[in-house]
Parts: sequence; C-alpha cells; structure tokens
Amino acid sequence: MLPTITIDIGTTSVKLRAFDASSIPLASETHATPTVRDAWGEIYALDALTGYIERFVRGLEDADRAGMQRIAVTGVGESGGLVRADGSLASPMILWHDHRGADLLAPLDDAERLRIYAITGLPVNANYGLSKAAWALGHADDASDAQWLNVAEYVAARLTGVRWSEYSLASRTMALDLTTGTWSAEASALLGLDVALFPELRPARVGEPLSPSVAARLGLSDGVRVHVAGHDHMVGGVGADLRAGELLNSTGTTEGLLFLREAPRLDAQTARTKLANGIACTGDDFTLFASIPTGGSAFATLQSLLSLTPQQLSGHVAELSERYAAGDIDLDAMPLVLPQFRGSPPPTKRASARGVVSGIRTDTTAADLIFGCFLGLALQFRDVLDLFGQRAEVVKVIGPASANPLWLQLKADLLGVPLSVSQVSEVVSRGAQALASGAQGSWLDCDPRDVEVDDRRRDRLAEWEADIRPQWDDLKGLER
Repeated sequence: MLPTITIDIGTTSVKLRAFDASSIPLASETHATPTVRDAWGEIYALDALTGYIERFVRGLEDADRAGMQRIAVTGVGESGGLVRADGSLASPMILWHDHRGADLLAPLDDAERLRIYAITGLPVNANYGLSKAAWALGHADDASDAQWLNVAEYVAARLTGVRWSEYSLASRTMALDLTTGTWSAEASALLGLDVALFPELRPARVGEPLSPSVAARLGLSDGVRVHVAGHDHMVGGVGADLRAGELLNSTGTTEGLLFLREAPRLDAQTARTKLANGIACTGDDFTLFASIPTGGSAFATLQSLLSLTPQQLSGHVAELSERYAAGDIDLDAMPLVLPQFRGSPPPTKRASARGVVSGIRTDTTAADLIFGCFLGLALQFRDVLDLFGQRAEVVKVIGPASANPLWLQLKADLLGVPLSVSQVSEVVSRGAQALASGAQGSWLDCDPRDVEVDDRRRDRLAEWEADIRPQWDDLKGLER
C-alpha cells in the first residue's frame, strides 16, 4: 500500500484517516457531517467540510505528512451539485436523500421508466443525481460551464483543480449507460439535459496530482495524487475483498446489500424489484445493490422514542443479546416492529413510508421494543435479500453493526447463514487506500470473526416468522 489520507463523507459523519504503507492508522478524526437547510431541503456546508479536511492534514506529524503519497475520497452515492470550471458552485451541494427534483420525474410514463432501467440499471427515483442535476440547472443563475459532481468528486476538484467522475459514483446518477460505460444522451434527454453536463469518467485507480497551491497550503508533497475512490458501500467491498458469490452487508446510517456480478441485470423483472445495478470501483465488475434506508439510524430513533442515552441503549442491547442466546426471549410476546423510520427499501422505495409498531401490551417494556426493532431490521433485511434470487455463500459484515451482537445473531439465525464480521472500523477507508494504491484489499486484515447459526433458535424463528408473516405483510401495506 501507499501512505494515504482517506476522506469518507458519510450521511452522518465525515471520517478522516491517515494510513502508513502497512495500512496502520497514523491519525484519525470523525466529525458530524456539516449540513444546513436552504428553502428546498438539506445541503452540505462545504466551507465546514473542507475546513475539517485541511485542519486534519495540517495537524499530522511532519514526518507522516511528508511521507503521504495519496489522498483518496469516498462518500455517499447520490449527493451532488453543479460545479463551474473555476471550482465555484453554480448550485447547492445537495444531500443524497433530498428529493427536490422529484416533480421533474413525475411526468415520466411507464415505458420511459422501464427504458431508464434498461439503460442505467436504476429504478426511477429522486434520490439519484439526474433529477437533482435538472433541478439545479433550472435554478442556476450561471451554469454555462458547470458540470455535475458528487460531493466526493467536488472535494477532489477542490484539491486538484480538475473535474472528473468515478464510475461507481457515476452509476448512481441515473445518467450512465451501463452497457457502454458512457454518459447516456437518451436518459439525460428525458429530463432535458445534455451529456455535456457530466464530466470525464475515470476508474478509482486513476488519480490527479494535487495542485501546487493546495500542496503548499497543506504542507504536502506536490507528488501526492488525489483519487476519487467511489461510492462508500462499493469501496467497502474493496476493503472487504468481496468476491463473486459473497454478499457484503455494509452497515451505517443506512444498510447496504451488495453482490458483484459479471454483467448487469437490466431486464423488466429485475426492474420491478427496484434493485440498483452499478459499476464497481475497479471498473472491472458490475454491482447489484439494495439500500435499506433504516440501518444504524435506528439507534437514534430508539434513543429519542424511549428517552435513552447511547449508553443506556447499548446496555439494553447487551442484556438482550445475552437473554436471546440463553433462550430467554418469548418471541410471541415481542411487539412486531416495521422499522421504516426513514422510508421503505426495495421493492417499493417510498421516502414517505413510515415505521409501524404492532402488538403493544400493558406489560410491554422498553427492552421489548428494542428487541422488536432489531428483529424487524433482520426480517426486513431477509425480505430485501430475497429480491436478489441468490443465496450468499458468505455474508461479510462491515460498519457499526459489527459491534452489535444482538443484531448480528438475529440476522444469522433468521437467514440460516453464518456471518463473517469485521472487527476493525475502517474497512471503507482501507478500501479507499487500496484503490488509490492500485492494490487489493484483504479480508483477513479486517480481523473477521464468525457469527454461527444456532439451529434451535433458527427453527424457532422460522416458526415465529410463518406465524407473523400475514401480519408483517399487512404492516408493509400500510405505507403512505
């Protein structure tokens, strides 16, 4: 590996890391992702974001900073804004879950929606960049030379003075033709856009020299190269050394399910599942991906709903994990929780969907609700995994769920598949370093541990699921 500074711009946090040539962390910082609200929704506070990055780099030990050879930037996949050639913004930098362009998609008929899937491998949805780019262009005062960049690509442009798009991020815009690997004039035209709005395409391994002025300001060598590593879940797949037949379960604010494929699935049947095709960060493989909007964010919901501190919630989870392992949980007494706290996953993908709790009794406790929530997360995961029509040979888990024994064991027992769980917290950052170094990630370096299936609990969960399945499907039908 090459000594690398990694920048991971997530939904709730920005993770800054510096690694040496042996992938040993030299320094790390985590900041809340800086955002503000404008008249339409939530946007990045970019001065704060770039300030975090610059202070982190300047704060490195002199010898460590002098030895850096790469900067690798990764982030969420559907954010973006219009950036002029001089680096100034022609629009706000819009967050991934902002739907300000939704009205521009409403006129598309069924045939046009199916055609977009056949070209881009994505279901029509306002999360993706195409409708945001159209909205931004319609609200820009001067966008004559502006191009659409993801927030990670914007940071790279600020560091180098050059605009480009990385393939895995480009494949989250709903403007990339997966078959040709080029921007689609046909898809863009459906929203009145010209493909000139989208920049040059590069795989993650192709970087750009740090601009001399930025290098001097940050105290870095002018030989440092900047790489856009790609979409964070896909970069995590590189860090986990994901192989064909393996499933990556990437957990964070949201929860991702990712398979690698030799070719995209662009048929009408797959389109109905609303699974998202894409191009891997390496540029050599395709991806099939589903995002569950509620993942780690369930913690914040439970803390707020039950007036718990993070420490109190963690204590409940630890105790429930022990009780579940000992067979001391009456599943029939637990409330049934549909955890759509941030919208629904495929195949509906409705941002307006809401969570539902059923089966509250006079003796229901806060611990029961917590258990029901994590059981609901596992059941929701199983439903989404079924859409792929593919059994995972191995499930590799990365992210915050790695430290939640209850969530992990419920998932393993419900799926009937053992999990291999990373015990290091920087898998995405390690993947970014590997991509910028032209190297391959190593799962063994992630110090994985196995979470085995307990046959007795698996059988009991199967009985419980068969019993509650009609009610569960009814709850999903309450979406609005």
